[in-house]
Amino acid sequence: MTDKPVVDLEIGISTFLEASTNPVTGERISHTERIRRSVEEIVLADQVGLDVYGIGEHHRYEYASSAPAVILAAAAAQTKHIRLTSAVTVLSSDDPVRVYQQFATLDAISNGRAEIMAGRGSFIESFPLFGYNLNDYDQLYEENLELLLAIRESEKVSWRGSRHRAAIDNLGVYPRAVQEPLPVWIATGGNAESSVRAGRLGLPVAYAIIGGMPERFAPLVELYKRSAAKAGHDVNKLQIATHSHGIVADTAEKAADLLFPGTQAMMNKLGRERGWGAQYTRATFDEDSKLRGCLYVGDPEHVAEKIVLLHRNLGVTRFFLHCDIGSIPHHDIMRSIELLGTKVAPLVRKELARAEGKA
Repeated sequence: MTDKPVVDLEIGISTFLEASTNPVTGERISHTERIRRSVEEIVLADQVGLDVYGIGEHHRYEYASSAPAVILAAAAAQTKHIRLTSAVTVLSSDDPVRVYQQFATLDAISNGRAEIMAGRGSFIESFPLFGYNLNDYDQLYEENLELLLAIRESEKVSWRGSRHRAAIDNLGVYPRAVQEPLPVWIATGGNAESSVRAGRLGLPVAYAIIGGMPERFAPLVELYKRSAAKAGHDVNKLQIATHSHGIVADTAEKAADLLFPGTQAMMNKLGRERGWGAQYTRATFDEDSKLRGCLYVGDPEHVAEKIVLLHRNLGVTRFFLHCDIGSIPHHDIMRSIELLGTKVAPLVRKELARAEGKA
């Protein structure tokens, strides 16, 4: 086992294109405006040197992100370097053929910068929306992932079929991606089975860390590596990403003032929906904002320090900052993206280079 990264640490943005009501101002933007603004964010992220931008698929009123590939394609034509990924594609309730075709098309527009992050989704609205039974939650994901990986490996596909999907008999799937194979990541909120699956398949893994201390994911990372080694994959080539909430501002005080109201509203809403019970408080927020906490909120120096610690503890090769919480004003999100690219990323890379030089 080794924590040595396979590439320099990549830093980027993830979003669900939140269009909920701002709990401070009472304002709410339309889905249309939020989608347009996201393209501006991706263009800026590319300009300031960020590595990746991901859009998560959701089918709720609060979000405008039901079709990530379409939005990413709009930005692909205006960018040059940044990688463009779903974060995540809810593969259990989608058709793997269409998923591949959409992201292969994105790959063509972007000249080889598309990725798929495949997950089961933490929300379940897509299942009744597309006519799937929640009792088939796990089986749908396993079968659809198997088919998606078969499609990316071969132009002609044969699929045995199941009670959820008809068989495919040596049919071609087009267009083909520029990248061979098209990158597919396994996304998980911390499920041990998902870590084992990703390792067994030799696929990169992305962990959503939205509570507790990030270091508690270390056993899952080790489980992922052991599973990969057992399956004969080169552990040194594994890629590990994390996705965490936060925002970067010129001062720590401003960052906290921007993020706390929306975080409190979101966590309390999810708590009511999922029966968590306890209310989310400012004390919890402040604790989560400390060096070992799950929130990456503060000035550039503090956020950079937290990312360096995350890299040391988990060996991550990619970090996503999710700063679109509670409909934070667009100019503040743009400033966060700018600071992440021009201040945070250079600080992180300088420290990692210094540490590696000592090794």
